[in-house]
Amino acid sequence: MEFLQDTVVLSRLQFAVTAIFHMLWPILTTGMAIFLVIVEGLWLKTGRADYYRHARFWSKLYVLNFGIGVASGLPMEFQFGTNWAPFSEFSGDFFGSILGFEGSMAFMLEAGFLGIMLFGWGRVPAAIHYLATIMVAFGANLSTFWIITANSWLQTPAGGSVADGKFLVSDYFQAILNPFMARSVLHTFLATFETSMLVVAAVSAGYLLRDRHREFFLTSLKIALVVLLAIAPLQVWAGHESGVQVRQYQPTKLAAMEAQWETIPAGEAAPWAVLAAPDVRAERNRWELSVPGALGWILELRPKLAQPLLGLKEWAPGDRPSQVGLVFYSFRIMVAVGFAVVALMAVTVLQWLRGRLQPEHLTRQSWLLWAWILAAPAGYLAVECGWIVRCVGRQPWLVYGVLRTSEAASDIPAGEVLASLLSFCGIYSVLLVTALFFARKLLIEGPNLTLEPPSGNVGLRLQPDQRPVSTEEA
Repeated sequence: MEFLQDTVVLSRLQFAVTAIFHMLWPILTTGMAIFLVIVEGLWLKTGRADYYRHARFWSKLYVLNFGIGVASGLPMEFQFGTNWAPFSEFSGDFFGSILGFEGSMAFMLEAGFLGIMLFGWGRVPAAIHYLATIMVAFGANLSTFWIITANSWLQTPAGGSVADGKFLVSDYFQAILNPFMARSVLHTFLATFETSMLVVAAVSAGYLLRDRHREFFLTSLKIALVVLLAIAPLQVWAGHESGVQVRQYQPTKLAAMEAQWETIPAGEAAPWAVLAAPDVRAERNRWELSVPGALGWILELRPKLAQPLLGLKEWAPGDRPSQVGLVFYSFRIMVAVGFAVVALMAVTVLQWLRGRLQPEHLTRQSWLLWAWILAAPAGYLAVECGWIVRCVGRQPWLVYGVLRTSEAASDIPAGEVLASLLSFCGIYSVLLVTALFFARKLLIEGPNLTLEPPSGNVGLRLQPDQRPVSTEEA
């Protein structure tokens, strides 16, 4: 197999493996942290011990994801120096600074308050503990902001110019506020939050299906549903806006997303291919199932295009994405999951309004509970597919229109890259099994429904009549 002797291909594959695996964990921590803010806030507002126990139970899953995320994320940054040294030298003036901001500003904020959030129950005043939870959520999402900002800059570089083989930043604010940044940050924030709520709903549905702690997990299911009621439709809109922006700044990516080989002139109807079999060598689709005029409605809300839709043949093969089928179907999976979640949410709200989400009716709602259980992995799949579209669709550019991927890779033996790739696969497999083992253990154990909230605003020092909180209770 020729690709095993190609350093660039192997380096790309290695980064893809590490990125896809690492992304599984921050997806949950960024959204779960906001969920913890919600349930702890409800406890402080209502005084109900049930909400306090929710905060304690779900924070265990949060810290498990946080730990695996940290362990799996470190190799990604090291690769910029080992496998992508020319890229680091070219864009370090901006890209390196942004990654530094993410580590020193966001990650340290999250990690610094994490200890208080996990072990501060009964040791610090309730208001201080809630502030720590808010800071953890803020730090987690601030980390997402900087990472997406850096990636958006790769999509639409701005704020400087190339001189002597390097990108020199003349305006950091312009570079940070690059054209892709705002919509990409919003789209990613909604994706992580939505997927996190799908996980909460799936775990809750699993317990309800087994008739364990019905009242407790019916509460968490309803909280997740209320959040999704706002997030899921908004995410569909944000995805559409991102697609419209792709047309403006990355027309080759849009052509790959739609497997559109021929240019459709302005004034003509543009069909939308639901399914197709792209043939890159023949520069055509071997077959396709399309809806006449639908693409015009999707892009411009009209049956006939006001602007031409450029096809892949407008560019030389070396200047456009080569993995058209991967981009095409990844995009459709992402879109399908997004609309499926909206539909599932609508059906569940209807059942809720009909009184079918009461404990006595849940035994007859197993089909609905199974749908929510399956929705969680579908959410992860949608996020991963979105990143495939975003990054594979950018090819052959690493910095779009400025630096090619082939020029950005380090000149190292392919065998060394293959060895490190196999090592990462082995290590990540162990991490995945470990995470699933401890997650299963936590879920089998379930929430501690006898746990009582700390009384009053306990100071930093324990009062004489207060015993220390044990490690198990913490």
